[in-house]
Amino acid sequence: MEVEGSSKKMIATQAEMVEAKVPIPYRDQCAHLLIPLNKCRQAELYLPWKCETERHIYEKCQYELVMERMIKMQKIREQQEANSKSGKKSPIPLIPNTANAS
Repeated sequence: MEVEGSSKKMIATQAEMVEAKVPIPYRDQCAHLLIPLNKCRQAELYLPWKCETERHIYEKCQYELVMERMIKMQKIREQQEANSKSGKKSPIPLIPNTANAS
């Protein structure tokens, strides 16, 4: 299960995520870091000052994913702006045609 257009690869397998009971919204390229973080949290009774190293590593991974998506979206916007100035039709619509269907 690879995410299209992302430079990060999936390390945790689907079976590992199911076994660790990782919620579906958190099954991304950083899930392999969330599994040991959650184990540490449970072992330390969710004390906020515990597991700081694991939390920092996981949050850094999430930050990098967000920044990657923001850079990709900025490139798409620049491409659309360049196409609109040259008179070409935008290749990637921001609103799909099905959203305007009545």
